[in-house]
Amino acid sequence: MKTIYILLGFMFFVSAKVLAQGCVAIKSTGGSCMMDHPDSNSHESAWAFSATSRYFKSFRHFKGKDEQEERLVQGTEVINHQYSLDLALVRIINNRWSVMIDLPLLYNTRSSLYEHGLVNGAYIKQERRSTSSSGLGDIRIAAYRWLFNPAKYTKGNIQLGLGLKLPTGDYDYKDYWYNVGPNGTKELRTVDQSIQLGDGGTGITAELNAFYNIFHKIGVYGDFYYLSNPREQNGVRTYRETLSPTLGNEAIMSVPDQYMVRAGANYSILPGLIASAGLRLEGIPVYDLIGGSGDFRRPGYIWSVEPALNYQKNKVNLFVTVPVAFVRNRTQSVTDKENTATSGRFVQGDAAFADYSINAGISVKF
Repeated sequence: MKTIYILLGFMFFVSAKVLAQGCVAIKSTGGSCMMDHPDSNSHESAWAFSATSRYFKSFRHFKGKDEQEERLVQGTEVINHQYSLDLALVRIINNRWSVMIDLPLLYNTRSSLYEHGLVNGAYIKQERRSTSSSGLGDIRIAAYRWLFNPAKYTKGNIQLGLGLKLPTGDYDYKDYWYNVGPNGTKELRTVDQSIQLGDGGTGITAELNAFYNIFHKIGVYGDFYYLSNPREQNGVRTYRETLSPTLGNEAIMSVPDQYMVRAGANYSILPGLIASAGLRLEGIPVYDLIGGSGDFRRPGYIWSVEPALNYQKNKVNLFVTVPVAFVRNRTQSVTDKENTATSGRFVQGDAAFADYSINAGISVKF
């Protein structure tokens, strides 16, 4: 019973808290806390280490919930390949308290037409080129506490987490844009917001994680995660004003909030092997909880179906989750609303989304 108890909890901590897929996403916000359920029989401290990898390819463009299918036909879609590896170290203080530090390593590539081939606002070439970024992302530290005494509440519990997201990732990462300088030369410019390594803000993270064991082999879980970024903008130029004079209010990058909600059920297939399925909502809001919400961001959200498998052997856990998107919505941003009011016509930007992402990793307790 104890093994099932630990595994059920691990399933909803195991998926890295990496928010959104594609242009809506800015970058990883750090991996999950990777902690087991509380051990009701132990008050001893311990360490746990996890490595969680993620990959996705975003290429389907949406305005609102409507896919711009013509982009694929015309070959004008933006394609992002994004890889991340989150390395998390957890100190389990006792059966109620834990602290965590997460270091994300990122590698991203982005290919497009519209960023490579503009001179004085006019296209001179329809040439697809790529930019890339790689390095350390924004480090996250957090503390967690189970609300109820694990010795008494063995069937279910609620965990709260509070932390800081530090601006350690480069948020002014540069690469070459082609055919944009005089006579079609290349220029070193900041890469798109979606593949920047950091967002430039010190953020506050809040988490709520819960589980309940319905039967011996069946349980349910739920997660809530929110990153609040009080800083409004980071001062980094987007070059979007070079695409159109109407985009002058999108010349600087915003520092947006991010969120994720997950819920589902687990089933013990065999000893040590757990399957789960649930729903996942993740995205970037139009308005931040604290601070301003202006400048350039691509707000939106993704609903996904999230199947997962987890295998435990002694103190080692292996896992894989594959969220598959079924709703993608690029919502109207603050700058879109401003441009709508100025022009008298409805304005809404687009964003590229992935069909799915692949998350896999390992956790070791020692």
